[in-house]
Amino acid sequence: MIKRYDSVDTILFGRRSFEGHESYHSERARKKSDPEYLFEFSRFLDRSKKIVLSHFLKKTEWQNSRIMKGDLARIVARLKREPGKDIIVDGGPSVVQEFMQRSLADDYRMMVWPVILGRGKHYWGSMLKQQTLKLLSVKGLKHGELMLHYETVRHGTRR
Repeated sequence: MIKRYDSVDTILFGRRSFEGHESYHSERARKKSDPEYLFEFSRFLDRSKKIVLSHFLKKTEWQNSRIMKGDLARIVARLKREPGKDIIVDGGPSVVQEFMQRSLADDYRMMVWPVILGRGKHYWGSMLKQQTLKLLSVKGLKHGELMLHYETVRHGTRR
């Protein structure tokens, strides 16, 4: 799964997701007994540019991190103009819903875990308009997870 990040060098986080990743997935949080794949993921996160969407967070100590606030479309446009590789979004339902509602994502990679939860905030939320996606690939993983890769279908525009 980590190999999917070969084309990525920037991660856009919601505040809570960022704080959770920093406390659990930064390399300084690793224990010697952790499996190698967690160290590999932590090294990826440490070297990646991390953008935190927050109106409340004032500073961060995690290397290669910066806090941005304001209009999400402007933030995304600015990040796309910067040199580098792909950008991924790692946020909770509010961030994902705003990306979908504003048609800011070019594609979606979703993990489906073989666990059913009965409560919590829904990622999709109430949709104001239909969002059409084209399935690009499905990959089954070791413990029954599925990695789904969809492309955003934009009617009347070219990518």
